[in-house]
Amino acid sequence: MDPSLEKAKTLTEALPYIVRFRGKTIVIKYGGSAMKEERLRQTFAQDIVLMSFVGLHPVVVHGGGPQIGEILNRLGKSSRFVRGMRVTDAETMEVVEMVLSGKVNKDLVRLINHHGGKAVGLSGKDGDLIRARKLLLDEPGEDGIVDMGYVGEIVSVQPAVIETLDRSQYIPVVAPIGVGERGETYNINADLVASRLAVALRADKLILLTDVRGILDPTGELISSIGLGELEGLVRRRVVSGGMIPKVQCCAEAIRGGVRKAHIVDGRVEHSVLLEVFTDGGVGTEITGD
Repeated sequence: MDPSLEKAKTLTEALPYIVRFRGKTIVIKYGGSAMKEERLRQTFAQDIVLMSFVGLHPVVVHGGGPQIGEILNRLGKSSRFVRGMRVTDAETMEVVEMVLSGKVNKDLVRLINHHGGKAVGLSGKDGDLIRARKLLLDEPGEDGIVDMGYVGEIVSVQPAVIETLDRSQYIPVVAPIGVGERGETYNINADLVASRLAVALRADKLILLTDVRGILDPTGELISSIGLGELEGLVRRRVVSGGMIPKVQCCAEAIRGGVRKAHIVDGRVEHSVLLEVFTDGGVGTEITGD
């Protein structure tokens, strides 16, 4: 097929999705290889800019665990993890906030703006966006719990600052940091932040970028679309297990909170966000409330 005709077919395939999602909010959790590989970083930023240009309202929540670990290693500070979460003392929290809010966030804002977007960096402290409290885990310990330090769980989300930015066609880029009732700073899992933001913003979609193809069936084949009830059955039968379970739980929470669809998408694929939103096939697993 003529390359020009192929491009035209791609655009016409995208048109009904552009019409459908124009004016809708889509929350994207950005992490994994898409954050680390330069080629994927560039294409992700292009995807976000294009979504904004055609009338969607993308909101980006980013992680930054590897970048935090790199700085802590340079400082000679070791890390301890419980259930995949970094135990965060006061000194580590200073590094976490510096890396997430100061480096990772601003690097992503710069990249989106470089490609023609209008991005603004935020953390949960801005506009009282994310209220949090200390997360307590009931793991074996001297008193039956593990003190995670300044790892937080979300108490409330006040999305007014993001809604204001959306109305002015700015692209919010959110670092997963919350603030406690006494002003203390908490490190929060980025998937959880994305899920709760999607609910608070009444988003049409939640997209979690991962380093896997999506959710697989018992034979190892990719499931392109699945209802929440069927997905929970796969979890009970341990077809879905390990690190995929927290992501599935975040998607389930979002859907029960009113988000229409959630997607677990392979962030190792160039333009994965555009392919999931604007094409018939997509590149990951779509989760619905059915």
